[in-house]
Amino acid sequence: MTDRPSCYPSLPAALLKSHGPGRTPLLDVLTSPVPSGRFDSPVDDRHVLCLHVGEPVPVTYRVGKAERQAARIHGQFCVVPAGSSTRWTLSGPARSLLLRLTPALMREAAEARGLGAQGAELDPAIHIRDAQVERIGWMMQAEDHDGYPGGRLFVDSLATALAARLFALQSPTEDSAPRRRHALPAWRLRQVVEYIEAHLDEELTLVELAGVAGFSLSHFKPLFKQATGLPVHRFVLERRVERARLRLMEGRKSLTEIAMEAGFSHPSHMARCLRRFLGMSPTEIARASQ
Repeated sequence: MTDRPSCYPSLPAALLKSHGPGRTPLLDVLTSPVPSGRFDSPVDDRHVLCLHVGEPVPVTYRVGKAERQAARIHGQFCVVPAGSSTRWTLSGPARSLLLRLTPALMREAAEARGLGAQGAELDPAIHIRDAQVERIGWMMQAEDHDGYPGGRLFVDSLATALAARLFALQSPTEDSAPRRRHALPAWRLRQVVEYIEAHLDEELTLVELAGVAGFSLSHFKPLFKQATGLPVHRFVLERRVERARLRLMEGRKSLTEIAMEAGFSHPSHMARCLRRFLGMSPTEIARASQ
């Protein structure tokens, strides 16, 4: 993968750190200004979803050889497939939340659904409104704003959820037939759980855990959830909360050491998760054990 087009800001240091050198995230995000007047969206090697942020802005846009007029509304999004561009004429400046999704993830999701190479292609779309896509966009924006406290595993989960939702929107009748639900075999689940416990202090990824289980990423997620009742990132987060609770009760390490051992990005993120899951602060947990 190449870097972002030159008009995009660089990736946040927190996201680059969580992925390591040379490892491209499945999904990334930035808030980008859109100038008034005529504007051609940058040609990107990834699929780009542009969510409009803020007040409505009247626009003219090109679809094929025809030009159409409409208003960009907060939360509406457009799909610009990899390698393509859309021409806009804006009556005033605007802001867009850009979600970039790797084509490799779309191809893998298509294969998991039994679709061919054509099925992995995204169609361009203008001014779509969908609550699930919006929710993913705002969660990614919050992660970016807070320095990615959820880590790569959470971003990977949002990426696969976004890919699945885009397929559903593009082919609404595809998932109409009920499917038999399967769960991860017990011995494979045990392997994954043991791996999670052994590497809880590290930056886990969905691709990594799927490899431990011996399944593709798209198959692994639903199989794991069926077996445990929890999405992968939620299961890992609960294991991190439990490890932090036990270390706080032992009372032998600092908050920073405990946060690192449990896999949290920093002590304040650990404290937020403890309050969310246990209703107690680290200090309250430590005092209760005494």
